[in-house]
Amino acid sequence: MKASEIRALSAEEMLRKADDLKQEFFNLRFQHETGQLENPQKMKQTKRDIARVKTIIKQLELGKEAE
Repeated sequence: MKASEIRALSAEEMLRKADDLKQEFFNLRFQHETGQLENPQKMKQTKRDIARVKTIIKQLELGKEAE
């Protein structure tokens, strides 16, 4: 997921997306531990997506505080 796609979402949708990604990461970790994960790179990409969403949410919060 690209940053431009995330910025197009509303604040509520961003929070929902972060929760969805966290749940997906949990499921990927579980699959990895049980040996069912086919693509380990998916874990890395999901972690980066979570960080990207959190970063954009924080930027929006700081921007609102500055005004």
